[in-house]
Amino acid sequence: MKYLDLAIANEQIKTTDIKGKDYAEVNQRIKVFRMLYPNGTIKTEMISNENGVCIFRAEILDNEGYLLATGTAYEKENSTFINKTSYIENCETSAVGRALGMCGIGIDTSVASAEEVQNAIQNQEVTKEEADNYTLEFGKHKGKKINELPNDYIDWLLDNSKDEKLLKIIELTTGKKLPSEEEQQEMNKLIIDNSNMMFEQGTDREEMMKYFKVESDRDMTLEQLKELNKILKGRKK
Repeated sequence: MKYLDLAIANEQIKTTDIKGKDYAEVNQRIKVFRMLYPNGTIKTEMISNENGVCIFRAEILDNEGYLLATGTAYEKENSTFINKTSYIENCETSAVGRALGMCGIGIDTSVASAEEVQNAIQNQEVTKEEADNYTLEFGKHKGKKINELPNDYIDWLLDNSKDEKLLKIIELTTGKKLPSEEEQQEMNKLIIDNSNMMFEQGTDREEMMKYFKVESDRDMTLEQLKELNKILKGRKK
């Protein structure tokens, strides 16, 4: 197969928009594979399925039986609504999608398939009840619920964790979340403005921090900084 054949075939793929980015669904990748290799083979194998965790491997072979690419996928039972009944099927589909992506099929924007990305998004979703019952699975505070963690450790998790689900759990249980770039800029400006006004007015900073139950203004939320700013401006009148 020539690269031009692959490029032409990829133009036939219909993509799905997920959060502003286009992804190819697995069925579209399979369709293109059959266009390119009518007698090719897609082989799948369940590597393991233990304790509700499934791992699949997929192999893509051309018309002559030569291995073109492989792909693996992992799914947890009950991690999403659909995975309550179909986590094995989803795992197999994701493995096939990744293997076809490794062949260059449907990868203009991502090797991940639309199904894989949607699954990942759903895996990050969490209810308030799940968040309240969640216990940390790592580190020196392993086994503790989020509300049982010291504030400085929660802040450390917010600054360092890449686990979107954990960040959502922290937000649901504590109200804390990472500010956007725009929010951070606004917070920095408020911190400077508030500090200047407290200095000009001779405000007891320690008492003000106690009022908001924080150790410093750097620990305050955007809403708290706005409230403090409003209080201080009211004192200037």
